[in-house]
Amino acid sequence: FTDPKGKLQHVTMDVGILDEEMLDEGVMFDGSSITGWKAINESDMLLKLDLDTIHMDPFVAQSTMVCFCDVLDPVTGEKYNRDPRGIAKAAEAYLKTLGIGDTVYVGPEAEFFVFDDVKFKADPYNTGFKLDSTELPSNDDTDYETGNLGHRPRVKGGYFPVPPIDSAQDMRSEMLSVLSEMGVTVEKHHHEVAAAQHELGLKFDSLVRNAD
Repeated sequence: FTDPKGKLQHVTMDVGILDEEMLDEGVMFDGSSITGWKAINESDMLLKLDLDTIHMDPFVAQSTMVCFCDVLDPVTGEKYNRDPRGIAKAAEAYLKTLGIGDTVYVGPEAEFFVFDDVKFKADPYNTGFKLDSTELPSNDDTDYETGNLGHRPRVKGGYFPVPPIDSAQDMRSEMLSVLSEMGVTVEKHHHEVAAAQHELGLKFDSLVRNAD
């Protein structure tokens, strides 16, 4: 599930205690430690599993099944009004009541940077950050053990180049393959305008499904 700021949260349950009751009734957890949610004296909350979202985690060493959940009030059984997933479902339902449309389609583009080194500091005597990637123009004259071949985008010149200027073709292809194995309908990927900037294109789907 996600907190109000969109940060992904999780708890891992041992397979030995998985039973029909857990699937039907959900998993209790402490909501007081989630920013902006419950006070400590009313911290009990319920994770209701959405079995349509089940997929295998492709990254962890132990075989782990992932399932997105709705956050419910355990007393009333109603969706918690600060759960982003519940808010998205309510938005979809509200659209139908207005008669504007039946489905909210969303097609996200995941844009991101991949750096080789990231450093930051924020204290009274040293505040700032340093970023490094072999693709950055700042490395035009850097000495590398294997030599500097000068294959890097110019400033704002990273849109759609081919390898070797695009150094992450294989990485993005693997990302799309893994997403596809997890049930995400993918469309494309490419290098973006800036050095070390990349984009993955996902096919449009309903709001809640693509948010998941």
